[in-house]
Amino acid sequence: MKSIITLVTVLGVASFSLAADDAAKKPEEGKGKKPDMAAVFAKKDANSDGKVSKEEFLKGSKDAAKSEKQFASKDKDSDGNLTKEEFTAAGKKKDK
Repeated sequence: MKSIITLVTVLGVASFSLAADDAAKKPEEGKGKKPDMAAVFAKKDANSDGKVSKEEFLKGSKDAAKSEKQFASKDKDSDGNLTKEEFTAAGKKKDK
């Protein structure tokens, strides 16, 4: 009986530890934390050429029109690609 209790305790601790590891890997959504834009850039840069094309940027977008406007506002040199610097630059807030 003691070995069963020990096994259950060990499994419970292991399960808690795995859940904590997962929580550490995923940023909390809606908690005001900003995403790591360098990591987002690397994920969007599907062909790893150091640039994010318009097609790469729009892939998976739920609102294509909004995403196209975002792309255009970030593409400062209008070459149709976003460099890491353009991609990670913070957008300017509009004054109301």
